[in-house]
Amino acid sequence: MNTWLQFLAVNGARVDEHDSSVHFDSTPPAPELPRIYVAPLTDQGLIALEGDDAASFLHNQITNDVEHLPATEARLAAYCSPKGRMLASFLMWKTEREILLQLPRQIQPPIQKRLQMFVLRAKVKLQDAGDRHALMGIGGTGCSELLAAWFPVLPAQPFAKIDSDNGSLIRLPDAFGAARYQWILPAEAAQSLWPEITRSATPISTEAWRLTEIHSGIPQITQPTQEQFVPQMVNFELIGGVNFKKGCYPGQEIVARSQYLGKLKRRMLLASASAEASAGMEVYSSADPDQPCGMVVNAARNLQGGTDMLVEIKVAAAESGTVHLGSAQGPALSFASLPYALPA
Repeated sequence: MNTWLQFLAVNGARVDEHDSSVHFDSTPPAPELPRIYVAPLTDQGLIALEGDDAASFLHNQITNDVEHLPATEARLAAYCSPKGRMLASFLMWKTEREILLQLPRQIQPPIQKRLQMFVLRAKVKLQDAGDRHALMGIGGTGCSELLAAWFPVLPAQPFAKIDSDNGSLIRLPDAFGAARYQWILPAEAAQSLWPEITRSATPISTEAWRLTEIHSGIPQITQPTQEQFVPQMVNFELIGGVNFKKGCYPGQEIVARSQYLGKLKRRMLLASASAEASAGMEVYSSADPDQPCGMVVNAARNLQGGTDMLVEIKVAAAESGTVHLGSAQGPALSFASLPYALPA
């Protein structure tokens, strides 16, 4: 357990040893998220790439443009197998010295090891940066008031980034009608600022933050869903995670073919159920009950006691009959609109 996790555990957090997520028993149950909330994103890992060839090396490995990534922007990207299936999804950004890739802590070591295999003669060094940085999710209708104490000017658009002496701040897509930000700062600074932050912001669990991610329509590949999806199956090209004009990368031909040859038959939708769900669970259509028609990408308990989820599914199955969790006899899914439009 790193020092940031140890600090949180001493200050009222329960740490899940399985994925390093945290839960705060002191947070009262509520029908809606607090006006200002803060979530330690302890389930997330970081890979740092440093060296003269860091940008060009990474540019040739992932689905988005790294060489032209400005310091004022963060981007989504996918790392694919040669068959075009997503091994990982990243939020990436640059600092003065390095490029940082954010992904689930559980899959960070094998993904870093796989990337390292392809370095060869490139002048680039990969390191685990998860212990020296703290990541905090800040959101709610009043979150700008809190952040103004450290960032007088806030990033205005989703994935815009601002750097200051107090760390980096990335604007994330809104959720539940309120702004969200990710604050990246040294772990020691996070510990010293935590008491001041929590005077105004209510600490929420990692799972509650995942719920906001789900409602923003941003998927994350986790251990159960590795190599299950071509990027378009989870709407990754719609949210800025794929650049079709950049050069080659593993799986690029298949990703491009999926984009340009025919209509996509699978998409990711926002759904809810009265039962518990988890990433990797299959869903079934009443119109074709003998085989799965899709898979849960991400899931989190909602504020009403059920589960909200992002589900990758055959478009035809979502348009006819009912869709059920786990089996054709399982709990029925209800679908809601994503915050962005799907192609007709």
